[in-house]
Formats: sequence, structure tokens, C-alpha cells
Amino acid sequence: MAIAELKEAFVLLRQMPVLWIPGIAGGSLAAALWITLNLYGTFFAGRLLVISVLALLVFTTGMLTIIRDNGGSLASLLAGGIRYYFRVLIPQLVIVSGIILFLMLGTITFGLFGITDMSIVIALVIGFMIPTLIFTFFYDTAAIFEDLRVFDSIRRSLTLVFANMNQVIAFIFVYLVITSATVLALSFIWEAFLYDKLEPIARYNETQIQALNPEQLIAIIGPEGMWITAVILFTGIFLLLPILTTYKACFFKKMVGGIIITQQPTTGEFDSKGRWYKY
Repeated sequence: MAIAELKEAFVLLRQMPVLWIPGIAGGSLAAALWITLNLYGTFFAGRLLVISVLALLVFTTGMLTIIRDNGGSLASLLAGGIRYYFRVLIPQLVIVSGIILFLMLGTITFGLFGITDMSIVIALVIGFMIPTLIFTFFYDTAAIFEDLRVFDSIRRSLTLVFANMNQVIAFIFVYLVITSATVLALSFIWEAFLYDKLEPIARYNETQIQALNPEQLIAIIGPEGMWITAVILFTGIFLLLPILTTYKACFFKKMVGGIIITQQPTTGEFDSKGRWYKY
């Protein structure tokens, strides 16, 4: 099931070049963020990060509306992104806030019992965060493809994941393989371009490697390495964002049986597979 939707995603990306625009926007923002961090420090980079995340959401949301409508222009993408912006942003904030709240409660609870080992708290949070992200992963596609409100889109994602657990696991596996393979390939390219600058690190002993921090690594690669890294970041986001988002949308359509409900009937119910039936 998961491979068929991946093939469908590549077909859509070939047929609708507008789907690559969010990749261009995301890659440009990532490169600009990296350059800002190196040239102006964390103060400006932190503010640019917030602006970039909020701006990029317009493009990714609009991208899903293009896939839902089986076509459209840049104007359609932006219009769809603006129309459904808060339908996607608010559930995202709810999910992130829930994870942060769980972290705070876990830290306070362990503190009351005299447990100060943060590794236990972090393990607990990761154990809560991963299932939460998996079960709510399709909230944005549900909000856009089925025109659902905030909590309805989260509930819909939970229902679909529970009903299609085996297929979702296969989807996540392919999703992670694509991400890992792309990151690994770009890492090799990055190292090849900066081999002369990184080669001395290979002679470091274990203590020196452990003491190496990001600031020292940036100093080692120099200005040339900064620009090469910016290009690599742009390329990675440019490729991954459209491919993974389109793949996610195609998989969602498959889970709901290829039927996208933008206005649900007043009477009816979802079956065990998450499909809507009218009475």
C-alpha cells in the first residue's frame, strides 16, 4: 500500500510543477536562517526562525489544497494556504502545547519524588511524544481534505490511524527511509565538498571529538563552508518537503478510500476503516 502511494506522489509532482514551490520557499528560508545564524548570531536567527515557520505553513497548507483539487496555480496555492491557515496552525499549537505540558508535568512530578535524573524524564517524554505525533500526523490533511475544524481534524487523524495501523506503520517506514536516504546522500556530498577542511578532524582523538562544539566546527569550515552548507540545506528541503507532503496526501486519500468529503452529510457515520457512509 505505501509504495503505491509513493509512486502516485511522484506522478503528481511531475504533472503539477506548482507543488515544488513550497520546496523552493522552504529551502530558501532554511538557507537564509543558516546564513543569518552565522553572520548575525542567535538573536536575529531565532526571530527569523519563527517568521519562517509561520510563513512556510502558508505554502505547505496551500500545497495540500492543490493536491485535493487535483490542480491549480500559484495563486490557488496561496489562496488555499491563507484560507486553511488557522485550521492547520491551531491544531499544531494544541499538539505542541500538549507535549510541552506533559514535559512540565513530568519534570514537576519527578522533582516531587526526588528524582533529578533528566534522562528518565526525557525518555518518558519521547515515549509520549512519538505516539502522539504518529496518531495526530494526519490532522492537517483531514482539516483540508475534509474541511474539518480544530479538534475534529485531530480526532479524525486518531480514528484513521487506529483503523489502519498496519498501513500507517508501513507508510512511516517508507517516510523515514526517504528522509534518511536523502539526508545521508547530502551529508556525503557536503563532506566531499569540505573534505580538505574536515580532514584534520579525522586525526582527533576521542576526547577532542567530544569537546568539539558547533561553534568550533563552523570556524573550521569557514565562510566557504557556510555557503556550501546553505546550498545543501536548500537542496534537502527543496527535495524532501514536496515529496513527503505529497506522499502524505496520497496516503491519506488511500486511507479514506479515495473519497474526499469537503462537506459531510448531516446524517451518517464512519466505518471501522474511517470511510464515511450516509444514512
